[in-house]
Amino acid sequence: MCLILIAWQAHADYPLVVAANRDEFFARPSAAAAFWPDAPRVLAGRDLEAGGTWLGVARERRFAALTNYREAGKTLTDGRSRGALVADFLTGDASPASYVAAVARHAADYNGFNLFVGDDRTLGCFSNRGASQPRWLNPGIYGLSNHLLDTPWPKLASAKAAFSAALAGLPAEAPFFELLADREIVADSHLPETGVPLEWERILSAVFVSSENYGTRASTLLFRRRDGQTTLIERSFDAGGQTAGEVRKSFQSSLISTGV
Repeated sequence: MCLILIAWQAHADYPLVVAANRDEFFARPSAAAAFWPDAPRVLAGRDLEAGGTWLGVARERRFAALTNYREAGKTLTDGRSRGALVADFLTGDASPASYVAAVARHAADYNGFNLFVGDDRTLGCFSNRGASQPRWLNPGIYGLSNHLLDTPWPKLASAKAAFSAALAGLPAEAPFFELLADREIVADSHLPETGVPLEWERILSAVFVSSENYGTRASTLLFRRRDGQTTLIERSFDAGGQTAGEVRKSFQSSLISTGV
């Protein structure tokens, strides 16, 4: 997952709104969003190589999502699965605070990541490349790509502005998908310097990433209403950037106390 936009307690009718793009190598196998047979309360896509996921929800109003932290030349060959961080929170019952505390104790075992975890009361963001403590979010609009939360990369700034405008038009979904489909390449003078070659800085500067072997594999919208009605819509894309499928799932989420 390479772009996540979140409105947390920032809309009168929707306490949680998420718009996200997952970027990945096209050769890496994955399954579209579905309720998991081995964990029926979890709704998420699935990485079929490592078994984890990049974004999902559970029926008890639990939410988690992840991006990798881009840092060229700093890769653990034996690092633990980052996708498991999302999956383990969704399938477990630990509170967000307890879960992040446990993750932080083993943060060095993973390659760089940014992790959102939350429920109906709290939403936090933790990175093993940032502060040692999670950031618990106040009501507002947030953006995350492959650096720290709200890093002002051009694509994140433009996407957040479009996301804010789309919120005003809820329940319309089209504006959210439109902003996630933006393929504009940022001018070289505004590109971030993340350690990858210039050609890749250009490719990765778009909200919707397109290249021969790597790109945006899925665009996901998540809407949770105040009454708990939750809807997830996922559009998947082929290597040519064309829509390959769409999944729409809705359910009434329950309020179940989390663990400590």
